[in-house]
Amino acid sequence: MSELLLHARSIDDTDRVGRSLAEHLPDGVTISLNGPLGAGKTRLTQAIAVACGIPIHLVLSPTFVLCRLYEGDRTIAHLDAYRIQDDDEFLELGVEEHFGFSSITLVEWGDRVANCLPSTRIDIHISIEQDDIRQFLFSSDDAYFEAVARGLTADCGHLISNGPDGC
Repeated sequence: MSELLLHARSIDDTDRVGRSLAEHLPDGVTISLNGPLGAGKTRLTQAIAVACGIPIHLVLSPTFVLCRLYEGDRTIAHLDAYRIQDDDEFLELGVEEHFGFSSITLVEWGDRVANCLPSTRIDIHISIEQDDIRQFLFSSDDAYFEAVARGLTADCGHLISNGPDGC
């Protein structure tokens, strides 16, 4: 499993991560976004969407509608599993049609339905550290992740650190 750890000290940092992801993610990728309420899952999605030519005001949390589709320079399927009771309920929504096609598929609370997600995905766990710093832990088993990680490192290398003080 390959991993990359970034620390976002501001919304601008989160936006930079989102822009980099939009540039380096391959078509058909699925991303599982995980972390507590308020960690920044929707904000990261907004940053990716804006970089794909989608107005930020259109990108809302899909908690109550479960799936939103955004069209821009790239297509984004934005799913939310927060209110999903089990794998069967998630699959009944027809979500599999979004996996592996030309869109970027982002699943908030993806850890709740991990068995339903493609094994070829990127997991991003967002946590809130001291001083409101967001820690983004990226992990994946797939070969394409190496290229994504290289792109993130090139674009956001200043966010790579062992802790909030940059040590």
